[in-house]
Amino acid sequence: MSGPQPSEEGWGLTRRRFLGGLLAGVAVAACSGGDDGSPGQRAIDVPNPEAVPDLPGDPFTLGVASGDPTPSSVILWTRLAPSPTKGGGMPDGDVPVRWQVADDERFTDIVAAGVVTARPASAHALHVDAKGLDPDTTYHYRFTTAQWTSPVGRTRTAPAADARPERLNFIFASCQDWRDGYWTAWRHAAAEEPDLVVFLGDYIYEGGASPGGVRQHGTDEVTTLADYRNRYGLYKGDAHLQAAHAAAPWLCTWDDHEVENNYAGTTPQDAADAAGFAARRADAYQAWYEHTPTRIEPPGHEDGGSADVYRTLDWGRLARFFVLDTRQYRTDQPCGADLAADCPERTAPSATILGEEQETWLVERFGDTEATWNVLANQVIMSPVPLGPLFNMDQWDGYPGDRERVLAAMVDTELANPVVITGDIHASGVGDLVPAVGADAVGTELVGTSISSEFTPELIEVAEDLIGGLDHVKYFAAASRGYVSCEVTPDALTARFRSMSTVKERGGDITTASTWVVDAGTPGAHEA
Repeated sequence: MSGPQPSEEGWGLTRRRFLGGLLAGVAVAACSGGDDGSPGQRAIDVPNPEAVPDLPGDPFTLGVASGDPTPSSVILWTRLAPSPTKGGGMPDGDVPVRWQVADDERFTDIVAAGVVTARPASAHALHVDAKGLDPDTTYHYRFTTAQWTSPVGRTRTAPAADARPERLNFIFASCQDWRDGYWTAWRHAAAEEPDLVVFLGDYIYEGGASPGGVRQHGTDEVTTLADYRNRYGLYKGDAHLQAAHAAAPWLCTWDDHEVENNYAGTTPQDAADAAGFAARRADAYQAWYEHTPTRIEPPGHEDGGSADVYRTLDWGRLARFFVLDTRQYRTDQPCGADLAADCPERTAPSATILGEEQETWLVERFGDTEATWNVLANQVIMSPVPLGPLFNMDQWDGYPGDRERVLAAMVDTELANPVVITGDIHASGVGDLVPAVGADAVGTELVGTSISSEFTPELIEVAEDLIGGLDHVKYFAAASRGYVSCEVTPDALTARFRSMSTVKERGGDITTASTWVVDAGTPGAHEA
């Protein structure tokens, strides 16, 4: 069975005997099956746990989510939190929770089930590895404890490892500042019923009040574990975001605002924050894990925390996703400012955005992929995009040595159809992926705008002129919000840049601002 068994402490003999027999009867059925795509033995249903402590209200206020699908399993997530912005509101004790996976929304054919424990140390958040599922199959799932039942989520498994799917529809998005606008874009994304959502970072923003903001955080900047948990409680309470999580499995990574703007490794943006930053980062990483449906080990708590976020996800032999982490291992931004003129630090051999271990892992995985499309889920712009004489040192432009080595490895390993998908910048873009301005294309970079976060209004025109004027940049637009919807086939990857009419008011409409196609075998994109 997935997850730890319910704790016996404080619950008494009757509950111990009941749950002990219940768990013994379902453990094999709920967890059989391998990660090679073979279906396991079907699970019987599991009765709702008894002896649950009294809860002050509905514990499923934050909805449900799923993520990191394999051919035979998927991570299921929820968090019990009757008062999600006020510490959660749960009693200080373990709570048994039933989970179910079914072929249908009415749960008449339950194919996997079990009981797991929600614990105070993890903010009563759950990560269930639902195993024994069939490859390339849509499922529905839910959680139950006492009289409460969660919303129903829709998820799916990946195709078998040797399968050659005809199509994959995925959405990628990033940057959802609560203060900058409403998240109606997520409602539109859910309506598309994608196979997968790839989130590229800035799930929360750490800041305090924002004068003129459409919505307010209601607290000062978050710095402690309790603060971060409450901030996630605020963000995950959004109905449109919950709808997108319930519509499809997600593949998630982080960027900077999950901790602090433009931090680098264990170095904060503001030197005045250095003394307590290691503890702050550890708390932030823990809160991110607690609220994200990821297939990783929980973060550690030593020396600023750590978590192995970089990983791959295969969609049969059609696509492989390489999930990057460009925050945890990077050296400090060079040249003394985020936007600065060139300096020797920028090209120093010690400068890195990936770190040696992650870079080695990435190149090794380039060498063993059999996918037609190889997609790098990346946080900050990889392509060179100087703003006249200035460089954005927070992007790969601040670490050109890493960029040159990674792109050279794509060539050396004959990586098929590399496509980098990028967030962070609050703008949409399409360009040839090149190691330096004027070099030949190695692949394609697609940059998606934000769900709600603003591009600095007074810089829109100059950025569009300077970046859009580069020879390897084919499209750059900074004024609109939204996401990118991609259709992948063996022959082409088609990216539709979806643009909201407004995020400053509720109920904005969405349209396709531009559509670009990458043909298999040809680096670069052309307009549809």
